[in-house]
Amino acid sequence: MTAPTGPWWRESVIYQIYPRSYADANGDGIGDLPGITSRLDHLAELGVDAVWLSPFYVSPQCDAGYDVADYRDVDPVFGRLADADALIAAGHERGLRILVDLVPNHTSDRHPWFQAALAAGPGSPERDRYLFRSADDVPNNWGSVFGGPAWTRVADGQWYLHLFDSSQPDLNWDNPEVREEFDAVIRFWLDRGVDGMRIDVAHGMVKAAGLPDQGSPATKGHRMGPMWDQDGVHDIFRRWRSIVDSYPGDRILVAEAWVGPQDRLARYVRPDELHQAFNFEYLLAAWRAPDQRTAITDSMDAFGSVGAPSTWVLSNHDVLRHPTRLGFPAGTALPNGLGAGDPVPDAALGLRRARAATLLMLGLPGAAYLYQGEELGLPEDIWLPDEARQDPQWTRTGHTVRGRDGCRVPLPWVADAPSYGFGPGPSSWLPQPEIWAEYALDRQRGVDGSTYELYRSGLALRRSLGLGSGSVDWVDLGPDVVAFRNSSTLVVANLGGDPVTLPPGCTVVLSSSPVSDQVPTDTAVWATTS
Repeated sequence: MTAPTGPWWRESVIYQIYPRSYADANGDGIGDLPGITSRLDHLAELGVDAVWLSPFYVSPQCDAGYDVADYRDVDPVFGRLADADALIAAGHERGLRILVDLVPNHTSDRHPWFQAALAAGPGSPERDRYLFRSADDVPNNWGSVFGGPAWTRVADGQWYLHLFDSSQPDLNWDNPEVREEFDAVIRFWLDRGVDGMRIDVAHGMVKAAGLPDQGSPATKGHRMGPMWDQDGVHDIFRRWRSIVDSYPGDRILVAEAWVGPQDRLARYVRPDELHQAFNFEYLLAAWRAPDQRTAITDSMDAFGSVGAPSTWVLSNHDVLRHPTRLGFPAGTALPNGLGAGDPVPDAALGLRRARAATLLMLGLPGAAYLYQGEELGLPEDIWLPDEARQDPQWTRTGHTVRGRDGCRVPLPWVADAPSYGFGPGPSSWLPQPEIWAEYALDRQRGVDGSTYELYRSGLALRRSLGLGSGSVDWVDLGPDVVAFRNSSTLVVANLGGDPVTLPPGCTVVLSSSPVSDQVPTDTAVWATTS
């Protein structure tokens, strides 16, 4: 299996920044664009190719910025539009490409369009931009991803659809005005110099005609239901691809699409559609060698069939950080968020496995995404007090699902500084746990064996060894081992209990844990072969 070669994005490593948790320049406890700009040297030193920024647009922040009220301006909590321009320019000066988030499935209920829809009333062109319905009871049986029904009733008796929070009404993508508006939004940010956009909920924008009940005969045979992965989304993406292709510099579009099986996901990255799609099947694969091999093979076969690179990812702002996930027995079903009273992971085991998983991922051909803080080995904040939680999932589920706050806690930069160097003072919008000091960047930079130095070495070697544009040729070193050759490099991850002996003639150039002539359990190595 060989990864297609070509433009930068086919083998890039892209680093996700969650703006409110990365770096705070003004001391209000919330990260901002000037803070990000001040820390770009860290990313250049780390060795990533590009940065993807989660939303920083004008928003009431009901869902941490994924409820957008103005797609063409910066929320004052993050700075000004001039700060976005400065960040883009500073990134380019350091050789970093900049991607921004596009949130096209829904707007904020404070968006001028939705406010106009409420004022205009049933049957109006303003309401047709959204999915309003008249009914005596809830129009169908769809549920919100965040808990509860997916419909809210307004004062005149109509209902509007929201697949997420009630503050996030879904747009009607059958309306030409909606399509034209997002064409213009994409052009606005490309004109300002961004190198691409990550598309939030890319698989949810188009709904089945008539909005039939989930599980009804009208939806029989559709694997995911009437609100997900509808064929109509691909017409939108072809339209967007033509816009992006009209700009110089290999600008890209990336899908957040929780779609399976892999051949369905591969449809999103056909040559005239999007450039990349996050590989969530790989993210969710259990820490067992057969599961890992299957996820890798399925992805490379499906994506390769349309000439696209696989796009690997282990953590992001919506899932438990992988040092915590991997601290549980392989295959353990985990809740969305952990806190008091929940099972506690083995932190040492989780970090050991996470380091091995990272080397395995970076050894694969294609593109890879890193989530801020994983280069420090940050675990999920399972000590976060419930009263501090802000994720709408926590409130909409009646405090039964803790949600995603634990992976969003502000980063530790300096162990002995207020807010661990996140900002100039002690404030942080989510409280930081005391153990953050041991993960702080200043405790790891220049320290042999630290997680930060493992990432930095891995990214440099990945580039020099050409792993991103290489291939996967499986090597059989036992049932509990994931091993393959990528060009001249042998990648070995031992997921079993017994040490594994490397083939003759191997020289280890990087390892996730100390090795001798054997690879111990939960360890990955890169070795050159003679």
